[in-house]
Amino acid sequence: MSELLFKHFEVTRGIFLKNITTALDETIVDVQPEGFSNTIHWHIGHVLTVAEQFMFGFPKKSANLPENYVSLFGNGTKPADWNGDVPSLEELSRHLQEQIIRIKEIPAERLNDRLAVPFLGLETFGELANFGVFHEANHLGQIQAMKRVVEAARKE
Repeated sequence: MSELLFKHFEVTRGIFLKNITTALDETIVDVQPEGFSNTIHWHIGHVLTVAEQFMFGFPKKSANLPENYVSLFGNGTKPADWNGDVPSLEELSRHLQEQIIRIKEIPAERLNDRLAVPFLGLETFGELANFGVFHEANHLGQIQAMKRVVEAARKE
């Protein structure tokens, strides 16, 4: 089962990276289309930050990302509140590539560890990791929808 979970992470992250590095026009990543509460840029940073929180306990137990990523991309944040340095897509992509390597190095036995506090009804680290894959795929869908909306608006 653990091999399947890590394979799902790898496949999902691969599709995610392909969509943001080869299929995405950087001129649209900071456009917030009507009906959406964030930008593509935010979604990319959010996926990275939340995966780091779920899988490595960021920011308390992980120093792999700058601590300000929580204030830029954590739950409840939005680009309208950004000030200071915001990482580029290139930097976020590099972190996403490095992160999947670290995720795949997590010992399979760890998936059985019970969470100190259940999260959304999830009680083990493995359940949380599985939710992380769902979370990433969900945000990929948002990115794809936003891309279509922004591109369609530019054609009008």
